[in-house]
Amino acid sequence: MMRAERFLPWALLAAVVPAVLIFTVASGEQPQQPPSGPHDATIHHSFKGIDQWVRAFDDPKRDLWQKPQETVAAMRITPGMTVADLGAGTGYFNRYLAGAVGPGGMVLALDTEIEMVQHMAERNRREGLSNVLPVLVAPEDPFFPRRRVDRVLIVDTYHHIDDRLNYFAHMRGALTARGSIVVIDYLKKPVPVGPGAEHKIDRDLVVREMKQIGLNLAREETFLPYQYFLVFEPARR
Repeated sequence: MMRAERFLPWALLAAVVPAVLIFTVASGEQPQQPPSGPHDATIHHSFKGIDQWVRAFDDPKRDLWQKPQETVAAMRITPGMTVADLGAGTGYFNRYLAGAVGPGGMVLALDTEIEMVQHMAERNRREGLSNVLPVLVAPEDPFFPRRRVDRVLIVDTYHHIDDRLNYFAHMRGALTARGSIVVIDYLKKPVPVGPGAEHKIDRDLVVREMKQIGLNLAREETFLPYQYFLVFEPARR
């Protein structure tokens, strides 16, 4: 695992916005294979071919059920916070998160596909989002700086993550004292969006996995029609 001491100072990260900062590059396409363990992804596929994903992720009709403004408001972000969007894709949430953290805060828009990160960099320049930093990360670990992240947003991405117990155990160490992780993913029942039922992860399984690594369900929002919205915080001793 990469040690925290190898990270650029946080002030330097802010200085390079909105450039693309590459911590590590995953070479080639992700393998098309079934899950190999109880805490592995339920689906593996590449997100290459940016045009098709822009059409899918940024479809204006998505706003009707994703409710991005309400979603970000429910995260209880305050100005000056550092927020990470894990699996940021085309940057659908970037401008909402940027507005919530304000000019004194920072949004880390993380993805494992270089095309997505490049697209977000250009989109951020076009939209003037100087407090959003697109970051290319490895699939196995986002390598967050320790105790620097106030909120982690994970939308429709949980079911793509392998070895989730180790993955989120590492992430827990990145949270500040007021930090939390928000998991939003598809309900494991027939809904008009998202993958097939075999690729969805049940809400209760997410809660159990998080509890195993010391993250408790702090609250749950129910305003999204097709997804659960779970907020996790480190267990207090």
